[in-house]
Amino acid sequence: MIASGAKPLGAQDETHAAQAVQQMFNTIAPRYDLLNHVLSANIDRLWWRRAALAFRSTLADSNAAILDICCGTGDLTLALLKRRPSDARPILAADFAHAMLNRGAQKFGVTQLNQPHAIALEADALHLPLRSQSLDLVITSFGFRNLANYEAGLREFHRVLKPGGRLGILEFSQPGGFIGKAYELYFHRVLPIIGRLICGKNGPYSYLPSSVGAFPSPPELIEMMRRVGYSECDWQPYTFGIAGLYTAARPTVP
Repeated sequence: MIASGAKPLGAQDETHAAQAVQQMFNTIAPRYDLLNHVLSANIDRLWWRRAALAFRSTLADSNAAILDICCGTGDLTLALLKRRPSDARPILAADFAHAMLNRGAQKFGVTQLNQPHAIALEADALHLPLRSQSLDLVITSFGFRNLANYEAGLREFHRVLKPGGRLGILEFSQPGGFIGKAYELYFHRVLPIIGRLICGKNGPYSYLPSSVGAFPSPPELIEMMRRVGYSECDWQPYTFGIAGLYTAARPTVP
């Protein structure tokens, strides 16, 4: 059975799941960047750059309306801004974890005159305060997996995308073979220990491996995207399949 959404330990329904995720990320926000870079050996920076590169034509359009949803502390936002023209309209960088968004705003809110910038927006990915068919690109990195309902998230992204608009979802996956076995050992045994030592809490970095394990496989998520109404659905693996970029489009013709 394909997981319908994130299920933190003790969450009884989608509402409680969302609240648990929100509280978790607000709690670890001060150490989030350090943990990401340490636990990924800085490979995460490469992943954000590659994801931005995949949408370079949209980013190069100064009039393109772009949303980085579940932006966290803003590292993907910064990678996107590097490919925006100097006169481009601001990127919307949204998250529902207040503490995470505050830290992100400290990064992308500091810009020089006539440089592309982003606007912080505190918002729930399942209930975006945006007009239908208003965006050219919706992109997210390592946040989609934490939604309480994956299909509802895809439908909400579809709603706000213009016909022909693009979707990008950068997420963890589970590689196979020898790499997969080594990765599973690190992910389930070593990572929670390092996470607990750095942030002083056990829950968040025990939740991470379990959430990746329960997340739909690439073929399953691609099928879900097609069912919602997306076209051109694809998945590009990064770093032996440890992570990967899902891409899709809202069709120009319904």
